Amino acid sequence: MRLIDARMLPVPRVLLAVLTVVGTFAVSATLRAEYRELDAIAAIVENDVVLASELLERLKNIREQFSQNQGQLPPNDILISQIMERLIIENLQLQEAERRGVTVDDESLTRAVGTFADQNNLSIEEFSQALEDDGMSYVEFREQIRREMLMQRLRRSLVNRRISISDQDIEDLLNAPYYQKLLSDEYRVGHILLLIADERDESAAAAAESEAIQIVADLRDGADFAEMAITKSAGSRALEGGDLGWRKAAELPTLFAKEVLELKPGETAVPIRSGSGIHIVQLLEQRGAGVQEEQQSLARHILVQPSEIRTAEETEALIGEIHSKIVAGEDFAALAIEYSEDPSNALNGGSLGWTSGRDFVAAFRDVLVATEVGVVSEPFETQYGWHVLEVQDRRVADLSEEARRSMAVEILHTRRFEEETEKWLKELRDEAFVEIRL
Repeated sequence: MRLIDARMLPVPRVLLAVLTVVGTFAVSATLRAEYRELDAIAAIVENDVVLASELLERLKNIREQFSQNQGQLPPNDILISQIMERLIIENLQLQEAERRGVTVDDESLTRAVGTFADQNNLSIEEFSQALEDDGMSYVEFREQIRREMLMQRLRRSLVNRRISISDQDIEDLLNAPYYQKLLSDEYRVGHILLLIADERDESAAAAAESEAIQIVADLRDGADFAEMAITKSAGSRALEGGDLGWRKAAELPTLFAKEVLELKPGETAVPIRSGSGIHIVQLLEQRGAGVQEEQQSLARHILVQPSEIRTAEETEALIGEIHSKIVAGEDFAALAIEYSEDPSNALNGGSLGWTSGRDFVAAFRDVLVATEVGVVSEPFETQYGWHVLEVQDRRVADLSEEARRSMAVEILHTRRFEEETEKWLKELRDEAFVEIRL
């Protein structure tokens, strides 16, 4: 069992403000009337449909987010077109997941939902009530998480097959002159993608290039990047204003990683042509990450969980007994083998190895950081059950050659996964039967 942090899961795009949005943003009566005339079907997508109610709900959420940020949205027809494409792509992925037998079991879903509650320092009951207060049921939230997990698992399964990384690729990255800079800085980049319907059509390509040049000129004259992305971009982050979020340069697509490193915050690069279209990037912000060294702990733990034959009270009592035995001098590793219900390390004496703790849920990470070397923690509870842990040693880890190579593989995979995902989604969309009824 791995205590994964919720940040490793993508937050559903319609739930980005799930705990902060208060109230609703009314959609115009005229718009509602137009969609009623369509008999609630906005688009036919292969063997499924996109409902007008889905479109309206997504529109409402986006308007709420932008009203809070005082952002300027484009006209309805452009915004609706962007939302419709997002819903179509999501629908196609969910149908593909069903065809391929990709599923999310209830236990995995419950753990994933629990991470959101944990990161907001709420119990499941409190988290459920917070959702209700913001107009979303707990069941609806679980369904949104399930959909995101299905799409994530599908992409991981299919896109990973398209990625290969050679020893030469690793060496090239390690020897690149900007490699150290990749480790020490983070960049927040805006991205706009202009598609070329037919690359063989020179007039279409020329028109797209001309439009890209004009967009860059407008941006350099002070145009708002987010508004421009929503209006013009065909990229997967268009509805987020083209914002790719904070990333190390190593995590940026290879296509424009070097260009970004040469920009100053607020600057826009010249248009970049690729097989998928024309890309426009702007460096929104830059900050130092300082990841050359990392504080790590050598730790081990024991986990016990409630079950059908053990109540929560009995579980808490059991971890207390185990803690007393450790304090009295009994061997930690032997007790872990006997009692721990974490299958990933129980037979290894509960050893977690050297870890920074960032992959663990907040409640576990906080105890790990607070516990001194040679000390056994008091029993504590996370969403997985009751724990005791011992910190055996601490170190400041440098980037050894092995670690550097491992990081290089991760960097290359992250880059290529995103690039291949964009290509795969485009193929999925191009090959699908879609009838838009707007």
